[in-house]
Amino acid sequence: MKILKHILPGILFFMAALGFSFDLWTDRIDKDFWIKAEQNAEQARQSFIHCRDYVRGWLAHADPKSGLIPRNLTRDPFWNAQDAAADNYPFMVLTSALLDRALFKGKMQEMLKTERKLTSRIGSLPDDYLFASQSFRHNEVDMARIIFGSSEYVKDGLLPLTEWLGPSPWLDRMLELVDGILDHADIETPFGRVSATDHEVAGEMMQVLSRLFWMRKKEEYKKMAFRLADYFLLHAHPGKQEQLSLDDHGCEVIGGLSEVYFLAAKTDPKRKTRYQKSFYELLDRILNIGRNPEGLFYMRINPVKGEVLRDELTDNWGYDYNAYLTVAMIDSYLPYRTAVRYALENLHKSQGYIWEGGSADGYADSIESALNLLNRMPVDSAFDWVDHEIATMFAKQQDDGIIEGWHGDGNFARTALMYALWKTQGCWIDPWRADVSIGAVRVGEELWLCIDSKWPWKGRLIFDRPRHLEYFHLPADYPRLNQFPEWFIPEKEKRYTLIDEEGGENTFSGEDLWGGIHIHSTGGKDQRIRLRITVDNGRSDRSKEKQ
Repeated sequence: MKILKHILPGILFFMAALGFSFDLWTDRIDKDFWIKAEQNAEQARQSFIHCRDYVRGWLAHADPKSGLIPRNLTRDPFWNAQDAAADNYPFMVLTSALLDRALFKGKMQEMLKTERKLTSRIGSLPDDYLFASQSFRHNEVDMARIIFGSSEYVKDGLLPLTEWLGPSPWLDRMLELVDGILDHADIETPFGRVSATDHEVAGEMMQVLSRLFWMRKKEEYKKMAFRLADYFLLHAHPGKQEQLSLDDHGCEVIGGLSEVYFLAAKTDPKRKTRYQKSFYELLDRILNIGRNPEGLFYMRINPVKGEVLRDELTDNWGYDYNAYLTVAMIDSYLPYRTAVRYALENLHKSQGYIWEGGSADGYADSIESALNLLNRMPVDSAFDWVDHEIATMFAKQQDDGIIEGWHGDGNFARTALMYALWKTQGCWIDPWRADVSIGAVRVGEELWLCIDSKWPWKGRLIFDRPRHLEYFHLPADYPRLNQFPEWFIPEKEKRYTLIDEEGGENTFSGEDLWGGIHIHSTGGKDQRIRLRITVDNGRSDRSKEKQ
């Protein structure tokens, strides 16, 4: 300290003498930020185009009579809930919500009404619909099939739509399906009747019921979520069975239990305490035997014998790690945070890995796995990995917009949208046009945002909101499957100053930014709009519109 006291004046004098150099250095950094925002804008634009083409491609194959899309393009065409409705149609809806509002309000809602009218078989619960006969594909009613299809539709399709859209006709459809599933809870357990005891469907229902409880405050939802968690943590423990999938069609139970654990922590601490030891035993067992040296999960393990049953890597690795990060958040448990960070810091070592046999769906799930975790735990090398892997996924799209011609094509669009929203930091424009690009970078608490267009364009620049709070009323934004990460989120009551590259300033509330601000681009080279958005420091509210 004594030495620093003597040399500090000299250091300060030397820094002052180099002030001009520091200005140049700062200008260089500023330029780099803008270059990165422009790069992000072009990457987001290309992602949106991929999604637009996907929707056009699949709509060309819709059934001429019903208007519904088929499960796939290679075999007898029929619609089903667990595939066509769960994995494909919802991301046509989401794409149109962001890129084509007329299509969103027209054809997409018409398809929902048609699906509800034609495919509902047991009350509101749907069954397979055969296009050739315009009737149900199966003569007999199989409740297990119907409940499985409905749970898939809810968890993989309607839940992510609600995570982005909030209240909508798709939320209404989800609620009636969930209530219909609960009406057929006919399987006896030591804790009461449930609708399913397999890891997939029960895990899906725990995820859905946990989130819907916060949204609707319906005690029946919480009661059933707890009943399912009681069954797995206090009776049929997944970590004490000879087979546990860490991949799709099984790993749902891990995420489901973490969501109920969160629900118990916030509403029933005694129950959470009863769950804790058992849940930690499961998570620890998976970490001990289920990871490769880089921290990614294998597909299937035998917890009893401590063996790996299938040593390919699961593209759902991040879905599993959501549970660890959720528990770490609730209990401030460092080892689980460390496990997640280890996987992200080593993710670049898996570059070039062939996910799910090279399917676009495998790349989509793995990229989504990363983005949802990176939103909470940034790692530069893992972000670079995402950029590399998304290029491989995009290359799989055909000229007509179809990717591989099966229901997994929808997951391509889901992840492409998620990737684009990372590049825009959650901002989007309305109306969207293929020649208009928008990209952003975070610089501390500021957002540096670039909008470019080839031709004149005017519309709204819309900012994301805290959807976990505004839509689901969650007490915290815990990591969960089928959400869309929240990036730059203006707070409702705060004031934000928008500074353009010419020095003009306008001030808005966070709620103003959620609704969108008006932007006009003259178009052409070097006519891009550059905005810096920062928390206002008391400036007056000069304008509600940026021309």
